[in-house]
Parts: sequence; C-alpha cells; structure tokens
Amino acid sequence: MPHRRILLLTLLTLGTVGAATLWLVLSPAAPGTPHVLWWLFLVLFPLGLATMIFMGRGWVAMVCVAYGTIGLALDLATVVSILGGREGSALALALSLVSGSANLVLIVFGGRAFWADLERQGLQGPRPPNPPSPSSSLRD
Repeated sequence: MPHRRILLLTLLTLGTVGAATLWLVLSPAAPGTPHVLWWLFLVLFPLGLATMIFMGRGWVAMVCVAYGTIGLALDLATVVSILGGREGSALALALSLVSGSANLVLIVFGGRAFWADLERQGLQGPRPPNPPSPSSSLRD
C-alpha cells in the first residue's frame, strides 16, 4: 500500500495526542461510560486502524479518511470554542491544532492510498475474451 508509513505515523500521532487530551481534559474523579467511549474513539480506534494498515488491508485507507474527517470537525469545533473565549488552556489549543493537522494529513494521504490501491487492483491483467454466444455458432 502506498503511503503506508505516513498513515502509520499519523495514526500513532493521533493515538498519542488523543491519550494526552484525555488525561488533560477528563478528570479521574468521574469515571463512566463517556470516558470509555472517548478512549475507544481517540486512542484505541487509531491503533486498530494502524494495525490493519500494517497488515496491508487496502480498504482501511478509506476508513482513515472517514475517521480523519470526523476528527478534523471535532478539532475545528474545539479550536473555535477555545478561541471564542470559553474555557480551555494553551495546551488544549496546541493539542487540538496538532490533532487537526494530523487528521488533515490522514484525509489527504488516506485518500491517495485508497485511490492507488483501487488502481492497482483494477490493473491486474487483461480479461479473457467473451465466449461466442450459442446463436452465433448456429449460423455457421
């Protein structure tokens, strides 16, 4: 798969930034289901995608594009919220900017990898000719 290293590095970056964001934002005093879901989305899902890319699955590149699109939307909303004067620190802003940049890279290179994989699968060789139809053999 083309761009495999870029996708792996980007997904590992997103998993690391996701873990740092969760440790920064979520308080350990209030564990619950939302915390588990955020851990799944921000840390475990990128690591699972990286594992599938490492295994050479071509379709995962399109899942990376979808994940990057959702992540970029969340990062843009977070940056706008912090810059709009709501609560947030400089560290949270920096993590959102890094995550947003990584999500943009994931969208671009995931799309390119998926497109290249489709072209590679489509160019596997010429198709065999169609057999003659039964009606054309009766005419001879």
